[in-house]
Amino acid sequence: MSSDVSLVLASASPARLGLLQSAGVEPRVVVSDVDESVLESEYVARHGFGQADSAGLAAVLAQAKALAVADQLQSTDATVVVGADTILEFGGKSMGKPGDAATASKRLREMSGGQGVLHTGHCVVDLETREFVVKSESTEVQFADLSEQEIAAYVATGEPIHVAGSFTIDGIGSAFVTGIEGNFTNVVGLSIPLLRQLVGELGYNWTDFWNK
Repeated sequence: MSSDVSLVLASASPARLGLLQSAGVEPRVVVSDVDESVLESEYVARHGFGQADSAGLAAVLAQAKALAVADQLQSTDATVVVGADTILEFGGKSMGKPGDAATASKRLREMSGGQGVLHTGHCVVDLETREFVVKSESTEVQFADLSEQEIAAYVATGEPIHVAGSFTIDGIGSAFVTGIEGNFTNVVGLSIPLLRQLVGELGYNWTDFWNK
């Protein structure tokens, strides 16, 4: 493969963009217009829901985002499109973005002192061949015991309202994560080792995406 390769990130997430930049890749960002709530409702209607389904749903959403952006682009625009979606599974329930302070507060109370599994779906599309690969990676996350004061103060920052699972491990919420089992970057929003594997399955060398 040519070393003249480039990557489009089909996500508005600053955390995902930052991960790629830290890993030596400067992507172009093109955000999809996929309605996640509609896809999630359809998925649950077809499959029901349980722990195993959280990883499946994350993969479905990542694929939808990547393919939607790929449909907007030509092969001359970039080499691959990367889509991702993150879901926290906790107590048999799927926890995406809470969307408001009340929901974030409720979820943080439920998560306090407990352990969840963070699933991130990844999809990589080759713009020339339109071939794509999809896979989810899962990481166990242990949460600290949170006081009501801590929950209120954290929600007041606004950070947990718009992120999957109502927490971040690379921001203010890092103080409330006592441990993980699995890949750290996966919890942030993209498993860089898995991404390397997926571009390799499409015939590319990850190092060719590094900034020249």
